[in-house]
Amino acid sequence: MRIRVKELVLDNCRSNEGKIEGLTDEFEELEFLSTINVGLTSVSNLPKLNKLKKLELSDNRISGGLEVLAEKCPNLTHLNLSGNKMKDLSTIEPLKKLETLKSLDLFNCEVTNLNDYRDNVFKLLPQLTYLDGYDKDDKEAPDSDAEAYVEGLDDDDDSDEVDEEEEEDEDEDAPPRKEDDDDEEEEEEEDLSGEVHLNHCTVTSLFEYDPGHMTREILICICLLLGGRGGVGRQGE
Repeated sequence: MRIRVKELVLDNCRSNEGKIEGLTDEFEELEFLSTINVGLTSVSNLPKLNKLKKLELSDNRISGGLEVLAEKCPNLTHLNLSGNKMKDLSTIEPLKKLETLKSLDLFNCEVTNLNDYRDNVFKLLPQLTYLDGYDKDDKEAPDSDAEAYVEGLDDDDDSDEVDEEEEEDEDEDAPPRKEDDDDEEEEEEEDLSGEVHLNHCTVTSLFEYDPGHMTREILICICLLLGGRGGVGRQGE
């Protein structure tokens, strides 16, 4: 029976005597397998997975026996052994047989404490391009998945900005609403009526009454209403 699964994540599933229940060679289409923190002490019980390219084995208790990987996973390109029990270079030497191996991670393994660790690993495994995420020149390995995610966010932000600009343009081009027109007309009428009322009061005060009988208080009021205009003199001038 062939199981057409290309990616399988079994992180934190408990292994039984070095075996992960259900993981068999029926997964012959498998290209990515993750078995992080499952309690593995060796990889000898892995099924044969000819198409497997990426294998995650971090946070287990593997201390050696890596020679079986060349037989079980001959096309492996990425191998993560971070957080395992690798103590010296001899434990990773069998990886020479993985001719397609391009990336190896050994973070938090004792072997990383050796003098000239990086230089020696690159010499031991000349097929490697990246060790612990960096190449020989200390250039970081590209993370295609992260880049695609960031680009997707940028595209979303750009589309949101375009939508906001279009909405602003539509608001500017749209004719004023009738309610706004009515409010403006009412304000103009109020302003005009106020001016007419003031002028009428001013004319009435100046022409219907005899300035000689006006008290100084009334004249002051008229001056205040006119804002200092109208040339009204003081009483008795």
